[in-house]
Amino acid sequence: MIWTVELASYLIDAPWPATKEELIEFADRIGAPLDLIDNLKELEDTDEIIYESIEDLWPDYPTDEDFFYFDDDEYN
Repeated sequence: MIWTVELASYLIDAPWPATKEELIEFADRIGAPLDLIDNLKELEDTDEIIYESIEDLWPDYPTDEDFFYFDDDEYN
């Protein structure tokens, strides 16, 4: 299972919290790439697991803070 920011971006508007099947149905409905649907199909097969956000699928999901660099010393 390989996650990219581009693939994960398709799940931003997903109906969180959601089960594996709900996420697959959502991805299929919006026309997400097959790579994303394949990633979702590789998740553990159980209806009991509820995913609260993209971070539950991809723990290292980059946030906005990961892309900004602020160094106070640079401006002093």
